[in-house]
Amino acid sequence: MSEDQSHHRVRSVDIHAYQAWLFDLDGVLTKTAEVHAAAWKQAFDGFLAEEATRSGTTFAPFDPVVDYERYVDGEPRGDGVRNFLAARGITLPEGSDGDAPNARTVQGVGNRKNDLVLHVLATKGVAVYDGAVALVKALRAGGTPTAVVSASENTAAALAAAGIAELFDAVIDGHVVKDRHLAGKPAPDSYLEGAKALGADPARVVVVEDALAGVEAGRAGHFGLVVGVDHHHYADELRAHGADIVVTDLAELLDDSAPIGEGETGPPPRP
Repeated sequence: MSEDQSHHRVRSVDIHAYQAWLFDLDGVLTKTAEVHAAAWKQAFDGFLAEEATRSGTTFAPFDPVVDYERYVDGEPRGDGVRNFLAARGITLPEGSDGDAPNARTVQGVGNRKNDLVLHVLATKGVAVYDGAVALVKALRAGGTPTAVVSASENTAAALAAAGIAELFDAVIDGHVVKDRHLAGKPAPDSYLEGAKALGADPARVVVVEDALAGVEAGRAGHFGLVVGVDHHHYADELRAHGADIVVTDLAELLDDSAPIGEGETGPPPRP
């Protein structure tokens, strides 16, 4: 098969055919996924080194690519701690929100990671994906409401640091998830809450995600379209977990003449 045959043109997405769009934050709107991955590594490696000393075992560091994507990406902070440590056969007491960053608890490890992220946000700011911002502005110019749905409790700080907070009609973040007792991704609860905040029918709403847990949430919530954003060359996994279409840059959705991914056909908008 020739290259032209294997990479055939596909139907574009009419971005204004949906009632609303819901965007994840890290890795979709802002380039903070790398910040979170590095913070998780520093927090987990410090804890794992202490555990190795305590137990007399060999220190095995956190992998900021494989472990991040598998256990913590898109998850509420506490779930990320539990997921990763469970994979290492470690169980910790839950602790409380105010635990010190060096506390040997789920909340303590999470707070250690959070302090590291806040330091980066305060000292270095946040870069955005230009294509994502262009898409959001185009949606808003056409009267389509938008919201951010993120497991991060630092969403408001990140949006402010990036200078894009005013582009969204609602924010469902880690604080909302915790306060309203919503299940974290891959459960669809937070995205369903986002659709509700915008007064939209999930069947006519788009979910935009880069995390496997996030596209799973979009599929589980029966949303009108789930867009996967592939920055790490795992488009097949995004599709397998629930993405209807996959792009490497959300600006692709603004160009009616450009294919949406390679060899993909996006589903038509639901009536």
